[in-house]
Amino acid sequence: MSMLFGFGQSAEIQIKLSDQENRKTVKSRGEDGSVFDHFLFYDGETISGNVHVNLKKAGQKFEHQGIRIEFIGQIEVYYDRGNQQEFILLSRELARAGDLTQNTAFPFEFNSVEKPYETYIGTNVKLRYFLRVTIIRRLTDLTKEMDLVVHALSSYPDNDSSIKMEVGIEDCLHIEFEYNKNKYHLHDVIVGKIYFLLVRIKIKYMEIAILKQEIVGSGVNTFKESDTVAKFEIMDGAPVRGESIPIRLFLAGYDLAPSMRDVGKKFSVKYYLNLVLIDEEDRRYFKQQEVTLWRKADKAIRRVGNGEENGGENDGEEQQISGTQKFEKNEPTIQAIPESPNNTKNGSSSENSDSES
Repeated sequence: MSMLFGFGQSAEIQIKLSDQENRKTVKSRGEDGSVFDHFLFYDGETISGNVHVNLKKAGQKFEHQGIRIEFIGQIEVYYDRGNQQEFILLSRELARAGDLTQNTAFPFEFNSVEKPYETYIGTNVKLRYFLRVTIIRRLTDLTKEMDLVVHALSSYPDNDSSIKMEVGIEDCLHIEFEYNKNKYHLHDVIVGKIYFLLVRIKIKYMEIAILKQEIVGSGVNTFKESDTVAKFEIMDGAPVRGESIPIRLFLAGYDLAPSMRDVGKKFSVKYYLNLVLIDEEDRRYFKQQEVTLWRKADKAIRRVGNGEENGGENDGEEQQISGTQKFEKNEPTIQAIPESPNNTKNGSSSENSDSES
């Protein structure tokens, strides 16, 4: 009867990882915009530690119907919160039904756990990994969760295909832009040039933006959310024929996630470089080009042979960091034909500034 009115024994649950003193932490943004520190894991790493059950009242037994811990990978779409998809669900029984009379620690281990996707907190969707401890009781279960962050590493060849395209408006504007590659890691530098081959309209200024597009769902239930990650003015004033404008964008200063394709058949994340020219009548001419962003390992490459870790001065065999996906070059250089004002399929557009505002 005392338990019914809240006077019975209760307990506090703590989860401690076996290597948390040395494991790296990263900042992760919550749904409300607040930032938290979480332990970082990669694909294939073991998750182990201890679950501490601390009794709140000394000398009084704590009855339970069993204790378990789960490792869960979950995708949650915000507009459909009742339909969460768990793509990973691993469970370990820590204790069978019985009584606890003192503070107790229960060891656990999830060995070489596959973590196929990167942690992602978006506008309409969330992908999270977490540990959940459940103490089963007759009336109300006690639970405790610990979020973990997973980074999905990739590796692309250094000789990636560049992007070179000619676009414009017939007899008015003809430009050629070139980016040094179409795949960039999250701390990379986007380098490029813009050449003006024909200029018969009065350009006031030019800017380039990094756009992020989040696509959730499929078919008629597809939701697309676009966000401008960064915007730079790269030219002020009217260009002349033959002029060249350099581009150099540093990605390291922005909160970016890698590009994602059909994650769990739920969502995708795409990035675009958006080149915009504004004339003296505030008409906007723009061209979008999709680029791929990927996460590169923060660690230096380990080379075996002398037991040292360095940037490549010593001879030895490279060892791939656990969880890294390698991709081979298989894409040709992208080319396009000049654009005309009536051709909307070639990717260039013109619109009045009033329509945007």
